[in-house]
Formats: sequence, C-alpha cells, structure tokens
Amino acid sequence: MADSSQQSITIPASPPTIAAVIADFASYPEWVDAVKSAEVVSEYEDGYAHQAHFVLDAGVVKDDYTLEYAYAEDLTRIEWTLVRSTMMKLQNGSYDLVDNGDGTTTVTYTLEIELNVPMLGMFKRKAEKRIMDTALKDLKKRVESL
Repeated sequence: MADSSQQSITIPASPPTIAAVIADFASYPEWVDAVKSAEVVSEYEDGYAHQAHFVLDAGVVKDDYTLEYAYAEDLTRIEWTLVRSTMMKLQNGSYDLVDNGDGTTTVTYTLEIELNVPMLGMFKRKAEKRIMDTALKDLKKRVESL
C-alpha cells in the first residue's frame, strides 16, 4: 500500500514564475541531476503538457516512466499520475503553490509512490524524504537562477 508524504519550501518568486519552471519538462535534465531525459509526449490545447516521458538514473535507482499532468486553471496546483513505469506500480503527486503576499510562494510537494519491488517502510520513507528534499531544493535553486 502506498503512503503519501508531504514537504514544503518557501521560494522568493510568484506562483506563475514557479509554475512555469515546473511545467518546463524539457529543461529538467538541466537542473535535476537524476533526470537524464525528459520530453513532452502530448499537450493540451493551451500548450501545457498532458503527458511527459522521463528517463531517470539515480545510481541504484533507474526508471523509464510516463506521467499524466493536470493543472488548476490559475496554475496554483499541478498534479500528476503514473501512466507507465518499469519500477513503479503507482505514482501520484502534486505541487501546490500559495502566494504569501510578500513576494514569496510556499510550495508544497505531495508524493505517493508504490514500487514493483517490496521495500521496508523505513527505507521507503527515507527515500521519499530524500526525493522531496532534493526536488524542492533543486526547484528553488532553478527559480532563483532565472
């Protein structure tokens, strides 16, 4: 059974600026070390990615997977579900962007993963925490560099 984990970070930028970085999947290999390639497979009429394909190589963890995305109309929520993967049975996730009214945005990352191979709960939680820590710190660094 998959458990959901959640973490937040504050980034000195507006929600639209952060959403644009999150939705620019083709640039992920430039700023996400483990992502070796990323491409948009299909788009919605507005040009946002409907599905994106990723090749991941994080040392012992390697995967080839496709995610399907959905966006809140105001882009304050970007969520995804797993379409197919070599390693995962399930992946659901989201970024929720809350404007703090002071030029910063609180980004909350929620992630639920179930692997095809069993993993002890303690190791799974540690891996999820590391994934989320890295994702949020890399996102903040990328937004600040633009």
